[in-house]
Amino acid sequence: MEINIPLHALKAINLLEQHGFQAYAVGGCIRDSLLGKVPNDWDICTDCSPAVMKEIFQKYRTIETGIKHGTLTVLIDTELVEITTFRTDGEYENHRKPAKVEFVDDLYCDLERRDFTINAMCCRKPTEIIDFYGGQKDLDNKLIRCVGNASQRFEEDALRILRALRFASVLDFEIHNDTKKAMFEKKQLLQCISGERISEELKKLVCGKAAFRVLMEYREIIAVIIPELKPCFDFDQNNPHHCYDVWTHIVNSVSNVRPEPVIRIAMLLHDIAKPLVATTDEDGISHFKTHQSKGADMAVEILKRLRFDNQSITYIHNLIAEHDNRIPADLRHVKRFISKYDFQFMFDYLEVRRGDTYAQSEYRRAEKLAELDEIARLTLELSEQDACLKVSDLAVNGNDLIELGLDGKEIGIWLGKLLDLVIDDGIKNEKYELLEYLRDNI
Repeated sequence: MEINIPLHALKAINLLEQHGFQAYAVGGCIRDSLLGKVPNDWDICTDCSPAVMKEIFQKYRTIETGIKHGTLTVLIDTELVEITTFRTDGEYENHRKPAKVEFVDDLYCDLERRDFTINAMCCRKPTEIIDFYGGQKDLDNKLIRCVGNASQRFEEDALRILRALRFASVLDFEIHNDTKKAMFEKKQLLQCISGERISEELKKLVCGKAAFRVLMEYREIIAVIIPELKPCFDFDQNNPHHCYDVWTHIVNSVSNVRPEPVIRIAMLLHDIAKPLVATTDEDGISHFKTHQSKGADMAVEILKRLRFDNQSITYIHNLIAEHDNRIPADLRHVKRFISKYDFQFMFDYLEVRRGDTYAQSEYRRAEKLAELDEIARLTLELSEQDACLKVSDLAVNGNDLIELGLDGKEIGIWLGKLLDLVIDDGIKNEKYELLEYLRDNI
């Protein structure tokens, strides 16, 4: 297959070759090209030293992103290209990064240190693919396999364990038996990896097309990065609304919603508290009262540990806190719920509810889905009507209330009262009527 190397990457390769150096497009860009995808980034490896590289590209804007480890980022035709000197890695620190690197002039040595065979291919011309480790064959066989000794690769960089799961999920590939065995043996090394790195891989993993299979098959590895999930494994729900244990229900619900990180992470954590709050009645039926509020609080702690941004943490908390809230399918309650949050949250809440329902038993499923359909219909109707659901939607504002002699907290209190009245259809959202009500009641 021919690799379509873009002009800006070719310019970098040609310039290095003109100065007598080897240069190849390498890694993920070759993998994605062979998969028929358009790569987002183009990386280049070369036997040129970082110091000489800076001289060669002195006419271009350069960024010394990782010059200590041989990487120079060059801006060519408004596109960034990362160029890295061939290297071998020294001893790794904390199972993540090499303490030092040694620059070499041997391409084979450079590719030998890479994580997986599908990421250890390179080329300098569209039809000249260099593949020392069988990456093309593994792509054809849909297989994730470490370069060389798998245990050594994971000892060097434990994040590769999660990267293997991410690739397996996103590409819908299997993991080679030797690599799989080493992943389970070395899984505790993930405790050395920072929350930021874990969250980056986890978000991509749960959004992959094979997320269900990967989460089910590699749950013990997932439990290393989120140990709070382990009690969910094989935890029977013993309830007519459910046909799966808690973990199987969770993983089904993840697959039932769109592949958007915040929504899928919410589903991954939505029932995390069930084993902690489970009770059994005299008929042997299990109940999980308060699991949504307890789970929402647990999710906040987990996501903080994994260094999620505050906005996502709050949003996921609210989705989990509300996921078991069966609001009545009438206009007043729908208005109230949207007013508390917003239209986008309502649509996401409905998706979470629907995904949750499809991961349950068929007991009363039709009734639950019909209720969600009606709530969705009312939500769309309100959206089209541009309904007054926030204080900012009111036909009066703080200045109007100041003119009536109100100040401070009183303004907010009365605006809230007016909004409640409008939502409950106790008064029309018209300025004259709202002001008359205020004059009569202040």
